[in-house]
Amino acid sequence: MSALLLVVLMSGTAQAENCAKSREYLLGGLAGDLPMPPQAYEQLFKTCMATSSMANVKDAYILRDGGIAVSPKQDSLSATAATLSQFCNNYPRATLRFLTRKELASTRSISGVIRMSSNTSTSCRKIKGID
Repeated sequence: MSALLLVVLMSGTAQAENCAKSREYLLGGLAGDLPMPPQAYEQLFKTCMATSSMANVKDAYILRDGGIAVSPKQDSLSATAATLSQFCNNYPRATLRFLTRKELASTRSISGVIRMSSNTSTSCRKIKGID
């Protein structure tokens, strides 16, 4: 029983690890001049942490441009739609970018993921008709 609890706790920590790594990378100055103030990245960290615990999210990252990137556990249309719906209901002013297997394979470092753009993703604002 305790082994199962340990596995569950460790998997949650592993998922959130890239949220912390991406925040440290961004706020540590390794990504160059940031387009947003440091406080905005602290708020994105909280969003990233919550996103990493969503059912279909294998891993989550903070993007330099202010989006949240995720690698999904299941890459099906219904699983993606459910994740996007949950994310946009929780964060109606945010943007979620799904990373493909090909992108993850070609981007071997966290710096490569962080520098990806969320401009190719439709923002929750647009999906929810807020703009």
